[in-house]
Amino acid sequence: MAKNIVKKIREELLMSKAELARKAGVSPLTIDRIERGMNCRMETKRKIILALGYKLSDKDKIFPE
Repeated sequence: MAKNIVKKIREELLMSKAELARKAGVSPLTIDRIERGMNCRMETKRKIILALGYKLSDKDKIFPE
């Protein structure tokens, strides 16, 4: 399973899973799965990166390979 820092960033922004899900246009269950390290589609990663307020060029910081 891939590691990412979505949960860390979300908590630093004082954002709930539901709020991030709403901003990204995905389900809270999807956010939960991603935070637990499960894989997701590139499009979903793109939505989450933008919803967290980052640029797409920061992809490797948030979702390191």
